[in-house]
Amino acid sequence: MTIRFDDRVAIVTGAGNGLGRSHALALAARGAKVVVNDLGGARDGTGASSEAALKVVEEIKAAGGEAMANGANVADFEQVQAMVEETVDTWGRVDILINNAGILRDKSFSKMDVADFRLVMDVHLMGSAYCAKAVWEIMKEQNYGRIVMTSSSSGLYGNFGQSNYSAAKLAVVGLMNTLAQEGEKYNVRVNSLAPAALTRMTEDIIPDPRAAEVMQPEPVSAGVLVLCSEDAPNKFILCAGAGGYASTHLYETRGIYLPVDQQTPEAVQENWARIDDPAGEERLSGALKQTEKFIGYALAAKKSQS
Repeated sequence: MTIRFDDRVAIVTGAGNGLGRSHALALAARGAKVVVNDLGGARDGTGASSEAALKVVEEIKAAGGEAMANGANVADFEQVQAMVEETVDTWGRVDILINNAGILRDKSFSKMDVADFRLVMDVHLMGSAYCAKAVWEIMKEQNYGRIVMTSSSSGLYGNFGQSNYSAAKLAVVGLMNTLAQEGEKYNVRVNSLAPAALTRMTEDIIPDPRAAEVMQPEPVSAGVLVLCSEDAPNKFILCAGAGGYASTHLYETRGIYLPVDQQTPEAVQENWARIDDPAGEERLSGALKQTEKFIGYALAAKKSQS
């Protein structure tokens, strides 16, 4: 079935270049009206210019689509609210939000200034939260919404020199996990993307010289459009890059129960291999599932002793 976005309205943040630009063009090519949001700053977040966003809007209009540029700073909630208000005033609704805007201030943790840690968290995590908050009630009331968080393999697995970026990129997955539950009954589905593409954000980070041959943004956008579609999944982490697609999931081992008289650090250490045994591990649907599991172990042990 062909995926289309006719009559849908999308906001793509950080859409002046790279992945955001590719997402915006792909949505517009399939019928969406697109807000091309971009502060227009440098990779480290300094400066501002509307030039890049306006060029993307021109591309979309030249191809027969509808789009408008917006220069809101996603780390400023008032600016984000104004962007969403302008979108609704213009097109009457917001159906899709892709939180793509981001900056880098890479240094080892020892050398990193706290202000650089905070700013990266503000843009990636708070920016995603602000944008989601600004569209949340709109999507609930219209009983339709698709939100994509942009995570990263750095957040999922770690990357030297990116403690601030990694923390923020795993944090948006936590945000997704809860929003996906809260939005489900309103047909608001929330997913995450962990992309790999050669852009100005990654041009000096990806060491493989072959990257330029295969790591274009467009294959990543193909995956993003599925996360934005009518039949989108919910609470899914899609990894995409160079034409490769995979999913990441958090699993919890079956674990063990220790009787009251053995609940000591020494006993926990002695049973470490059993605690970490992957046999029987499972994906938990929510935080309380872990609580229920541990309570079940304890109550079963008490019952067997009575």
